[in-house]
Amino acid sequence: MKTTEKPFEEKQSTELAIGSFIVSTILFVLYIATNANPNILIVAFPFVASAIVLNAIMLFHLIDKFIELTEQRKDIAVKILILLSNIPVTMLYYSIVMKL
Repeated sequence: MKTTEKPFEEKQSTELAIGSFIVSTILFVLYIATNANPNILIVAFPFVASAIVLNAIMLFHLIDKFIELTEQRKDIAVKILILLSNIPVTMLYYSIVMKL
């Protein structure tokens, strides 16, 4: 009998990745638009710190599910890659801000 594979239904990791990307992009654009106003950095620092912690927790959760649910590894791997895609964007924003 053929078994049907259920897709990995967790949406929180993608929402977290997209939300982190949108908020960090808004803060970056505000910083550039205000001619490097340091007040934006005061707001951005707590967000960046909490985003790092939350994304790390989600990454560990997804890695746990990747190990646990062997039949859904492809879906979980895609979610891990979506979550990790924020790292190069954040590094780009950071390098631009440091050069201003």
